[in-house]
Amino acid sequence: MELEVLGNKADTEVGSYFISNYPPYSVWDRDRVPDALAVLAGRPAEPPPLGLYLHIPFCRKRCKFCYFRVYTDKNSRDVDTYMQALADEIALYSRQPQFADRQFEFVYFGGGTPSFLSADQLQRLIERINRHWRWDAAREVTFECEPGTLRESKLKAIKAIGVTRLSLGIEHFDDRILELNGRAHLSKEILRAYGWAREIGFNQINVDLIAGMVGDTETTWKETVARTLALQPDSLTIYQMELPHNAVFSQQIKDGGEDVYVADWPTKRAWVQYAFEQFEAAGYRISSGYTVVKPSEHSGFVYRDSLWRGADMVGTGVASISHVGGVHFQNVDKWDQYLAAIEDGRLPIGRALPIDRRQALIRELALQMKLGRLDFGYFREKFGCDPATEFADAFRQLVAWDFVEMTPDGCTLKRAGLLRVDGLLPLFFQPEHRSIRYT
Repeated sequence: MELEVLGNKADTEVGSYFISNYPPYSVWDRDRVPDALAVLAGRPAEPPPLGLYLHIPFCRKRCKFCYFRVYTDKNSRDVDTYMQALADEIALYSRQPQFADRQFEFVYFGGGTPSFLSADQLQRLIERINRHWRWDAAREVTFECEPGTLRESKLKAIKAIGVTRLSLGIEHFDDRILELNGRAHLSKEILRAYGWAREIGFNQINVDLIAGMVGDTETTWKETVARTLALQPDSLTIYQMELPHNAVFSQQIKDGGEDVYVADWPTKRAWVQYAFEQFEAAGYRISSGYTVVKPSEHSGFVYRDSLWRGADMVGTGVASISHVGGVHFQNVDKWDQYLAAIEDGRLPIGRALPIDRRQALIRELALQMKLGRLDFGYFREKFGCDPATEFADAFRQLVAWDFVEMTPDGCTLKRAGLLRVDGLLPLFFQPEHRSIRYT
């Protein structure tokens, strides 16, 4: 895991940067699948909050930086087949003793492109799911959208299924940059879709940007920030462009073919800092290393905050990831394998990893670091240890780098630390996980 902070590298090289879980995915193993099945067969005494993730793996085009399991070659019949399998998988989970009488706190439609579905396909999916498990009690239902797939009628259908938070994958406003990076939409479609979403009245609208895409410059980035701010979204998520191993751009680099230049890390951090400053000046608040929120209009990220504090999540769909009862597991990542498992009435789990108490501590500490602050009292109460003592060497290094400020009750990341937080997190990892491939 040659991350740029620990390796003191400036260039954006091929490899994972964004830390979304612990231990790294590369140590999850198919031989541990029985551990996942065992935990599903048990009944927890005091279950944590529960979430549902639905992976919709269809896209009009594959973005050249994308590392998710997505398909651009499926026809209407294929989509219907997958939607039935997804509903059937949820039905299989609903019958597991682990989930008896448990309701969802949050639901997340991710992709791929959930808005690729037609209104009719979406409605049929929800009808099938509701026969087995409902989410009427969910505090938040999030739905990711690609602007070019949206119509006013489809947005009304999305809202009708209970979606409270719409997330628009804008990424950039410059059409040339969108095309270079393989995005399917153009800027005019962003404005049209956003206008419809506001008129329909979603509770929260989030927009995504990516700093440092291929072809991006300081001028184009500042223009994108200005146009995004003019929309006045309820929240904004900004990712720093990376090159995961299985992305199209990464393969081009490995093959030594087409020249691919992604802005270096200092440049990307400077651009995110610029965006943060612009939004802060307009009354927004920094919510994490990636997010700004409008305090008067944003009630929080239930999905994020629940997961980062140890919630369980059922991940459904091809290649989806779950976290249940102290066991991580992931579905098989091949279309035919996934459908075959569901047809046979089997959960399509492909690899798993049970974690011990210290790994659970590291996972929550690392994820909550992304918020820019840690409350040590939370960890003392939940895990019975003091992070300042348990991770003294890591915090001592962060202080020496001038990335954090320590207090008896916790720590706060300075802006320089927050902007590179993913590169700092391996300091807290167990030694055997610090220098390995993350995914």
